[in-house]
This record gives sequence, structure tokens and C-alpha cells, in this order.
Amino acid sequence: MFRTSLFIISVIMSFQLLAAGTKGQYIQPSNLSPKVRIETSMGNIVLQLDRYRAKITVDNFLGYVSRGQYDKTLVHRVEEGYLIQAGGFMTNYAEIEPDAPIFNESGNGLKNKDATISMAKQLTDAHSATSQFFINLNDNTNLDPGRSWGYAVFGEVIEGYEVLEAISEVEVGYSEQLGYPTVPKQMITILRVVILDEEKE
Repeated sequence: MFRTSLFIISVIMSFQLLAAGTKGQYIQPSNLSPKVRIETSMGNIVLQLDRYRAKITVDNFLGYVSRGQYDKTLVHRVEEGYLIQAGGFMTNYAEIEPDAPIFNESGNGLKNKDATISMAKQLTDAHSATSQFFINLNDNTNLDPGRSWGYAVFGEVIEGYEVLEAISEVEVGYSEQLGYPTVPKQMITILRVVILDEEKE
């Protein structure tokens, strides 16, 4: 009986550690500039994240990446000269399972410049960001904090600018499934997102 109880406790602790290990703060914890590769149906984009200025946001993003929650998801918003948004919907248009909302780090000094990545949030709730993110296609100063909270920048594109440009030029329109006006008419998929090993860079 005692051994059985110890076994059960051991199994429970193993599952707890496994779950904890999928959180972003455990991924390359000493690396302040982790890199990820977003592999899309139109090509690859490599991001360098800024954990020094946006630790909460980077750890949140890496948590979704490590669990594969961005794999087989949609680029669901494209506005040429403005931004590309993703991280919210599977290819069957179902929403991905979000974690709890995170604190808005838009006051970290990083600006929504061309080719930076930021967290999406609800317009009326500053601290509502979960899984959705966007890549700026311009210097979008209107998204930076001012009298009110802005959108938290947490990294930048370092490879794949031509892919961003190609995505930005696709034809968009209203999606019945999502109810959004600027969804690519031909589905653009994030095939997977890979955390790059700093030791192999």
C-alpha cells in the first residue's frame, strides 16, 4: 500500500514537472535573446526575441511554441503596409486554447517599428493578450503607448523579410468563418514554430 501510494505520488509529480517544463520560463532560461523560426506555407521567418525587455511576453510566447499550439494555425489578418496577425485559430477555424492573459509590457521602451513582433490584445482591455501576435509592416507609432497602454513589442524579424513582403501582398477579403474583413482568400498556414538551439547557432 505504501509503495503504491509512493508510485502514484511519483507519477503525479512527473506530470506536474512535465507540465511546468512546457512553460516558457524554463526554455533556454539564461538566453536573453532566444530565436524561433516560423515555418509558413509561404516560407520561413526567423525571429529574435527580447527577454531582457519583455520577459513576461517572451516566456508566454515560448510556452505556446513549446507546446506546439501555433502549429497548423492560420495567418488570419493581413493589412498591407500595416501588419500581419496570427496565433489565434487552427486551420479548421477553431480557436486555439489560450493561457491566462498576461501583463502588458508595452512600456518596455521597444517601439512598434517595421518588422517587429508584438502581442495582440483587446482594444478595451490593456492586459488581455494571450496567444495572438502580429508582425508590423511599417513604423506603427499609433500602436505605441502614450496616454494609454500600447501593444507590447517583444522581438524582431531577422530573416525572412521577403516572406513577410509576399504575405503582405496576398489578396484578402471577408471571412464568413471568422467574421473578419482582411483574411487571406487563399489560406496561409503556420506549419510549425521551432525554438532554435543557441548552441547550434
